[in-house]
Amino acid sequence: LLAVIDQAGMVTRMHDGLTQPGTEVHSLESLIQHYSRDRFNILVQHAELLRALVGEAGQYSVEQQRALSEGMAQSTQDLAQSLETVIAQEQITLRVSSETLAALLNNVLYGCVVAELISEFQPGWADHERFIDAVTTICLEGAIAHSSPSTQASEPQSLSSDDSSNGVTPPTDPTDPTDPTDKRIADLPATVVRAILQQAKKQGAQTYAITYLLFGAGVLPGELIELERSHHIANSRQQLVQINQGAVRQVPVNQWIMGKRYGSYTNNPLTQWLKSRKDDASHLFLTDQGQKLSLSKLMEHWQNATEGILAPDNRSPHIGQARQTWCVEMLMKGLNADDLSLLSGWTTAQLQPYVRRAREKAALERALQLDQK
Repeated sequence: LLAVIDQAGMVTRMHDGLTQPGTEVHSLESLIQHYSRDRFNILVQHAELLRALVGEAGQYSVEQQRALSEGMAQSTQDLAQSLETVIAQEQITLRVSSETLAALLNNVLYGCVVAELISEFQPGWADHERFIDAVTTICLEGAIAHSSPSTQASEPQSLSSDDSSNGVTPPTDPTDPTDPTDKRIADLPATVVRAILQQAKKQGAQTYAITYLLFGAGVLPGELIELERSHHIANSRQQLVQINQGAVRQVPVNQWIMGKRYGSYTNNPLTQWLKSRKDDASHLFLTDQGQKLSLSKLMEHWQNATEGILAPDNRSPHIGQARQTWCVEMLMKGLNADDLSLLSGWTTAQLQPYVRRAREKAALERALQLDQK
């Protein structure tokens, strides 16, 4: 069996995949995507051998188990070294070690391919590219430790903390890179939202449009980067975006966000960004090179819009709080959970913590009004 594995060259090809000329990568995102795509191709090409390895697993001798373990360990070590190189270049800090991230990625890739080979298991994505995008998103936004407010170079703005978290766990989504150490619903107060939008405007038309769409339509980051120009529907009576990623739906883009109006349906941060463009690219948001915006680049826009701004918990707002704020605001305006479920793509059960949060805020407002009488 070991001779067959060696002859097939599967382990050797996995080692060479990161060292061959022409495969250099210069970002963590491109490394994970290149590695995942390369491993998928190798494993699928050796499908029969992989089936044999799985089928004979209970019969392995100690020597066979050791040899196979060494092969997996070498693959993980090679990836960890490549991760460390890119991490140093990008000056990234991880929440986990590079070895842990490499081992996790390998296990996910092997597990997916094995599940497809030995069963009729149908994953929740249309093809391997969708799977690779999901894995990349989780690795990027789950493993990277973003800087804390205390390490921000600029002096934080003094903002009112008229809202606070209620400690209820919200629904999670793989494309919603919220802080995994804090799963509370943490909708942002109006003062913070306005400060973010004002700062986004200073950063440029695209950053302003992105921030406006996050707060005005509650679009998830993974959905936002897939939007195309044709998905934007606007006239004098309405402005909508068509979501074709994940839960397919149409979502209105609000003129009013946290008590302040941002233009009209036909003249707002999003339409101004589109009017400023001179390219023919189909995607709604682009990199400086005219390519589709990636999640890592989206996070750069968000960080530029929120730099130096503190949420009520004295931390820099994370991008997931935009949707949390949108959900609570829509409920506060009178939308019921069933309608919000259609607009958000979340079930009414997932939205119950937001219903409770909206009721808490409404009760607080009524109590404050009573005190003024």
